[in-house]
Amino acid sequence: MLKLLSYPLTVIYLVFFLLTLLVFHPIQWFCFNVFGYQAHKKSVDCLQFCLMRCINILGTRFSFNNPHYIDTNQPLIIVANHQSMYDISPIMWYMRKHHPKFISKIELGKGIPSVSYNLRHGGSVLIDRKNPRQSLPAIMKFGEYIEKNKRAAVIFPEGTRSKNGEPKPFQTKGLEILFKKIPSAMVVPISINNSWKTLRYGKFPMGLGTHITFTVHKPIKVSTFTDKQALIHSVETTIKEHIHP
Repeated sequence: MLKLLSYPLTVIYLVFFLLTLLVFHPIQWFCFNVFGYQAHKKSVDCLQFCLMRCINILGTRFSFNNPHYIDTNQPLIIVANHQSMYDISPIMWYMRKHHPKFISKIELGKGIPSVSYNLRHGGSVLIDRKNPRQSLPAIMKFGEYIEKNKRAAVIFPEGTRSKNGEPKPFQTKGLEILFKKIPSAMVVPISINNSWKTLRYGKFPMGLGTHITFTVHKPIKVSTFTDKQALIHSVETTIKEHIHP
């Protein structure tokens, strides 16, 4: 019965989702080209808030638990597990004071209203995961941008999303580069739960009544670890200990 109900609700959600992307695309363009970065950033923040309200149509709720004070005048490396596209908007909204930027696959850089524009112009980096000659220098340049401008780099080290909530092993190369290029950063581990349930039936229809939770763990200074592999292991362990598939 619940799955049957999800068909019409998913259609309604997708209509509002697409309309939101179409409306905010020219708004982003105008803000970026007329007023610059800060105005564009605010338009993107509003976009994330609206996208979260769209998925409320499906009964999806978000809880973002962050008991830690995190200084906005320093770069961050936000590290999280990855379960679905619905991991992204809450991080962008709830961590908006830190200007989160993403390491994203190059395919998302075109063809998607609002999303592709923001990835190209908002400070994120697009990488070809099959081409290290492109991806590694791009991540290095991205790290230098984060360090210089005191933004937040967001990385999902699993590489691909988990379809059942079970965490995948971390791929360490991207983290190693970020640690090297953003030496003054604080690492902020985040555990995400239940996001995968929005796609429990596949892309259509979508799951109903999902409660997606984000748990922000105690930030760690990159400079406190001389052994960066030990830092990666510590962050990975912390994140996975709080994942409940």
